[in-house]
Amino acid sequence: QVQLVESGGGLVQAGGSLRLSCVSSGVSTSGYTMGWFRRAPGKQRELVATITREEITRYSDSVRGRFTISRDNQKSTVYLQMNSLKPEDTAEYYCNARYTFYCVWGQGTQVTVSS
Repeated sequence: QVQLVESGGGLVQAGGSLRLSCVSSGVSTSGYTMGWFRRAPGKQRELVATITREEITRYSDSVRGRFTISRDNQKSTVYLQMNSLKPEDTAEYYCNARYTFYCVWGQGTQVTVSS
C-alpha cells in the first residue's frame, strides 16, 4: 500500500509563494501519476496539477503559469511550487497517487492566502 504525507502549507500574503511536498512510502510511486488537488470551503475538490511517470504535466486553468508540479523519484517526493498566490487559492491541498484503478490520497495540508 502507498501512504502519502503532505507538508508545506501555511499562511501567506497575496503575491507570496509556498512549496508543498508530498512524500510517499510503502510502495514505490515512480510509475504512478501523481497529482495535487484542492478543496476550498463550500466547494468541491478540484484538480490543481498532475504529473505522469514520463513527467508530462497538466494544470488547471486557474493555476497555469503560477504553479509548477515536479517529482523526485529518488526522494519519493512530489512538489507543488506555488507562486503569485491569490486569496482564491485558499484551500486544503491533497496529494494523490494513481496507477490504473488504484488511487490513494494524503491527509491534506492547509494553504491560506490573505489579501
